[in-house]
Amino acid sequence: FFFPVFNRKTGEPPLINGWIPYLGKALIFRKDAYKFLLDQQKKFGDIFTVHIAGRYITFIMDPFQYVYVIRNSKQLEFHEFANKMASKTFDYPALSKGKFPELKENLHRIYQYLQGKPLDVISDHMMKNLQDIFEWKCSQATDWETEKMYKFCCSVMFEASFVTLYGRVPAADGHKVISEIRDKFIKFDASFPYLAANIPIELLGATKKVRKELIHHFLLQNMTKWLGGSKVVQARQDIFEKYELLGDYDKAAHHFAFLWASVGNTIPATFWAMYYLLRHPEALAAVRDEIDHLLQSTGQKRGPTYNIHLTREQLDNLVYLESALNESLRMCSSSMNIRISQEDFVLKLEGNQEVVLRKGDWIALYPQILHMDPEVYEDPKEYKFDRYIENGKKKTTFYKAGRKLKYFLMPFGSGISMCPGRFLAMNEMKMFLFILLSHFDVELAENKAVRLDNSRMGLGILLPDADIAFRYKLRS
Repeated sequence: FFFPVFNRKTGEPPLINGWIPYLGKALIFRKDAYKFLLDQQKKFGDIFTVHIAGRYITFIMDPFQYVYVIRNSKQLEFHEFANKMASKTFDYPALSKGKFPELKENLHRIYQYLQGKPLDVISDHMMKNLQDIFEWKCSQATDWETEKMYKFCCSVMFEASFVTLYGRVPAADGHKVISEIRDKFIKFDASFPYLAANIPIELLGATKKVRKELIHHFLLQNMTKWLGGSKVVQARQDIFEKYELLGDYDKAAHHFAFLWASVGNTIPATFWAMYYLLRHPEALAAVRDEIDHLLQSTGQKRGPTYNIHLTREQLDNLVYLESALNESLRMCSSSMNIRISQEDFVLKLEGNQEVVLRKGDWIALYPQILHMDPEVYEDPKEYKFDRYIENGKKKTTFYKAGRKLKYFLMPFGSGISMCPGRFLAMNEMKMFLFILLSHFDVELAENKAVRLDNSRMGLGILLPDADIAFRYKLRS
């Protein structure tokens, strides 16, 4: 009945096992992973193994050692673990090489459409769609309109992303159709942490039914009706058609998974970027001045009736906007970078340190520890919108113990697990804020602090523990 306690080998890190069978330290880790890991670091040092829900996870806490984990991609693998979790969460068959040869590699190559010149194309479409949605939603706001902020961000970003990736729904009630998909998406997303924790979907109420309904929206007969979809989605469709063993439902499930990957973290990240700007008037003023200056210097007019065009270079040069966005990502991201040992393996670290790993052991980096380290970031719990600016330019040098860090901001993962859509995600959030602040006066309508909901610790961007009202009106 009790989970066996393995005898530790020479060179293996200290084991924190817990007394609860199977669960180990899962409950206390889920309650507050950040505090738990800091407490263990004080007791056991920078490397230790924790038993969490049947898994033995070795945490590497020293950011100078991250590079040794990241570069050992052959022995420390990520994709197999990610594929297994995704196939179970989104209900498509595992990407086995025997059944679907080279499918994983072919899908990975498609991410070229989210970089370089193809990124410019999809970003242009996103900018136009954002402006159309803002105009449809907000153009009549000549006096103050009040909405809930998270609901607002979710509505705008979900529809803009959906239309940009999959195309427009041609029906007269196209907005309504996408809203219905969004509402189902929110219900499914609420269960995502439990699915990621390997809780059977049958125990999660209506989640299985909602997932099936969402997947059905992406069946080929429905997707062919949508107009103006992206090349990245079309390329995915073309690849799926080459695999006869991949059923229509399986293909639709892949498309649904891609939608979740596109908005599941971007929506809460957009909320936090907007929330922190509105909570800090000096930050809001600096970002707005930068936006207004760019419009004036390029001869573009602001307002819902004018189409604004931004090049990649112009977006990249909005240093205050990017710094404010990076600062909110630093404060709200809680991704756990996982690798799985493919063999019995000795991981060699800086300073002649060695860690003995067993085949199947999990290795984890937890960048939130780095993001909140007062040695790296002075007053880490304080929002400083210009933290990533130095002498008017982007600041990319941060130090710990007098040494320059290679990794100092990691909201999108690292190495082979780094989010392939990170450049598009950053562009989308910048464009959302650009349109919002150039077109509207915006302010909070409630004087309350919104906190991080820790139920998604380790899974990406944390959600807010409550929504908050804000108000907006067209700028004169």
